[in-house]
Amino acid sequence: MKHLGKFLFWVVLCLSVVIFILPFWFMICNSFEEFSYVLPNPPHLFPSRISFAAYEHVLSQSNLPQAALNSVVITLLTAFFTVLVASLSAYGFARIDFFGREVLFRLYLFTLMLPGFLGIIPQFLVLQGIGASQNGLIGTKAGLILLYVGGGICGNTFFLRGHMAALPKELEDAVKIDGGGHMTTFFRVMLPLALPSIGTLAIFCLQGTWEEFFSAKVILGGVQSQITLPVMIQSLKGAHATRWEWIFAASILAQIPMIVLFAVFQKRFVVSGLAEGSVKA
Repeated sequence: MKHLGKFLFWVVLCLSVVIFILPFWFMICNSFEEFSYVLPNPPHLFPSRISFAAYEHVLSQSNLPQAALNSVVITLLTAFFTVLVASLSAYGFARIDFFGREVLFRLYLFTLMLPGFLGIIPQFLVLQGIGASQNGLIGTKAGLILLYVGGGICGNTFFLRGHMAALPKELEDAVKIDGGGHMTTFFRVMLPLALPSIGTLAIFCLQGTWEEFFSAKVILGGVQSQITLPVMIQSLKGAHATRWEWIFAASILAQIPMIVLFAVFQKRFVVSGLAEGSVKA
């Protein structure tokens, strides 16, 4: 029974790998093809020819450098402010006993049950009302960054609160005895010990922001100089027909930074036990 269970486990694992990898394999193989606006039927799982014409077409797009720069700026700033705001919020909920803390945190959790796209209209109107111009922050990087950071506060706070709450209270008491306040406790003690969780959050934030399309299309879609890579890739889709090898090639090129990110930082995900031994039993 033990060997049978292990065999079934590996069978399920291999099938899951095939199911998840197959779409990407199909995309990679067909990015080297040349289609007449119609995908082959049955699908090609191996390229019938090797052609880099699709990649050359994507790299020759005049708006590609600006879109890539916009994505880099928006992604990095969003990750920075998300980590800063979420870590401070998580510390407040985990270590500061204020009136209505649990009720407010339950409201945070309630917002996680709502689909994100339901809030795009009120978010759009709020951003439109901020600033002196007629459109406010609509069509600007600042508006999109504010939307990303504000929209993710609840989930990111929930992600970090458990780790902050698990840290020994004696460390906080030691800082208070030495005359330190909450800011000293946060920056000198809690933040360094929570770096594995914060690093994991930063990686997820970088990936999610880099690949996000819907909000970027709504907020920036009308300003070509501000669009991000996903919006630029969507613009390759024709109104009546689509050269799918262009879409595949552009999608693969856009995924390269995220693949490198995970390859470099895959060992930096949450590590528990960093605070063990920091206080005497």
